[in-house]
Amino acid sequence: MRARVDWMQYPGDDRILELLDESGMILSPAVIAANIDLSREYITRRLKALREHELVERVDTGRGHHQITQKGKKYLSGELDESCLK
Repeated sequence: MRARVDWMQYPGDDRILELLDESGMILSPAVIAANIDLSREYITRRLKALREHELVERVDTGRGHHQITQKGKKYLSGELDESCLK
């Protein structure tokens, strides 16, 4: 079971992480938004929060592209507890 913490927004954060993980690709906020039917602005805000907690990382492309981190993958697989996400 995945850890749940107050700062996360459900199901949006999970959907962002799942898309990055399943695609195995480096994606922009616009591409993520188009694929999970949420606004680009919302995705951009949530990527910032996910970056702050090291679940995703920005890839230096100059366009805000992101990829999931190992910590993000561990979150999705239920290997992290709440203390690792605060």
